[in-house]
Amino acid sequence: MDPGIQSSTIELTDVNGTESVTKNKQANGDIKDRGTNINYGIDDVPPWYLCIFMALQHYLTMIGAIVSIPFILTPALCMKEDDPARGHIISTMIFVTGIITFIQVTFGCRLPIVQGGTISFLVPTLAILNLPVWKCPPEEIISAMSYENRTELWQIRMRELSGAIAVSAVAQALIGLLGIVGVILKFVTPLTIVPTVSLVGLSLFENAAAAASQHWGISIGTIIMLTTFSQCMENISVPILSYKRGKGCHVSWFPLFKLFPVLLTILIMWGICGLLTITGHLPEGHPARTDVKLSILSQSSWFRIPYPGQWGIPTVTLAGVLGMLAGVLACTVESISYYPTTAKMCGAPPPPVHAINRGIAIEGIGTILAGVWGSGNGTNTFGENVGAIGVTKVGSRRVIQYACVLMVLQGVINKFGAVFIIIPEPVVGGIFCVMFGMIAAFGLSALQYVDLNSSRNLYIIGFSMFFSLVLPKWMQANPDSIKTGSDVADGVLTVLLSTSILVGGVLGCFLDNLVPGSPEERGLIKWQDQMKLIASEDAADDEPNTFDFPVGMSTLKRWRWTTYLPFSPTYISREFKFCRRSKKEH
Repeated sequence: MDPGIQSSTIELTDVNGTESVTKNKQANGDIKDRGTNINYGIDDVPPWYLCIFMALQHYLTMIGAIVSIPFILTPALCMKEDDPARGHIISTMIFVTGIITFIQVTFGCRLPIVQGGTISFLVPTLAILNLPVWKCPPEEIISAMSYENRTELWQIRMRELSGAIAVSAVAQALIGLLGIVGVILKFVTPLTIVPTVSLVGLSLFENAAAAASQHWGISIGTIIMLTTFSQCMENISVPILSYKRGKGCHVSWFPLFKLFPVLLTILIMWGICGLLTITGHLPEGHPARTDVKLSILSQSSWFRIPYPGQWGIPTVTLAGVLGMLAGVLACTVESISYYPTTAKMCGAPPPPVHAINRGIAIEGIGTILAGVWGSGNGTNTFGENVGAIGVTKVGSRRVIQYACVLMVLQGVINKFGAVFIIIPEPVVGGIFCVMFGMIAAFGLSALQYVDLNSSRNLYIIGFSMFFSLVLPKWMQANPDSIKTGSDVADGVLTVLLSTSILVGGVLGCFLDNLVPGSPEERGLIKWQDQMKLIASEDAADDEPNTFDFPVGMSTLKRWRWTTYLPFSPTYISREFKFCRRSKKEH
């Protein structure tokens, strides 16, 4: 769950200097009729060499969010900073992201979206690992352990997370397969989304502070540079030398700062840390030095193929599964909100209900695979990549399929994952301060739908957010406070009450559906317009459709029973109604 990038007009041309025209106008209509000025539509197939370049762009866009997760996850797993296995986890995340994204784009919702690791799962993860049974032993005890014992120390925790993630994601898969997305959205209102999503960022402030405080000068420099690139210089393009047939070598303008602000910031600040290391301004062993973790590169193998159960057979506990459900539900609502936005950006028709159901089901199956593979995280739609479509005006699903190939290849090259682990901690801390703040702001943006002049709404927002910070903080400081007489019940309640996004979401949902309020006041009217799901307009039509399966459609259309499957492209259903009917006005 990550905020998208605001779109701007950036024109791309093919080798002949002409704009690409959508190939499937008969099936999908003229993209200009839908008010979208794009260069490559969802069904277009750009030349292979352009696909490679644009796929690399999507890959670099998502890599920043991917590599940030292990910096929080691995210390909680009791893994040492110089352990090469940190690179293995990053490689696993990238590898699984490539596989899941390909399945989603090809057979799932069929939109050009990237599925990968998400911060939303970190909040319940930290709540689980804060239980007394999973808390890390003191540093001196870990240092005295043999390498084999230290490996088993973190792997047993990874197996617990893997089982919790995989089993909890079954609920998300069922939500899509059974077509109950509309039922959930009847109760998941904007006042539920605000505390749930915003608390993902706010709950991780301690992790950002721990990394940034390693060297505040470098961290603040990172924040200033990232702010300058992404906010002040986003409309500034830089000249690059390019070649085009018919024009030869010429200078073109490239929106460098808009597309790659995070990558640029990391590279520049990493270079500054390197200069401070060479000149001796940073003492030996300082976290900001670039040579502290260099041993990881030499110890990592060149090639390693991640495989299911690579850390051992996942274990399952009730406390872990129920805790992870909070992350699953948060990701479900967030992904649904991205689908209509993405479709509009790439000139596609509004996604029908069967495509949305299928997309959520595939995301759940993808999270199951991520858990079984041992990535330590789930999957969700990357907002950065949705924003990249708006920026580049390239919405072709073929480009994302090329990006999937790059992800799988890079996931196999183990040293590539190790490179990101050696980024200096203060640089990562500065990125965290901005990234987590943006996630919190993304959650707060749902307030645009509700009436902020209503004391009812202000009460629900204030109480659900504030109390959701108070209770989990107290639970983390007093993990043994619940004594029901059952160890299982104690663990379940401790994890649930320690997960801020779950506490906030439940409070927001309960109060918003309990306290009287008009649909307009609660924001349900605007929310319904934004999240409207439509059924397939003509399931029996022989013409190809954007959201049809790439193969087997002729067979599906001959079987009448497939029209009853909520995830089938031939599904026929009435339009969902999200707002409960208000009392008839007299």
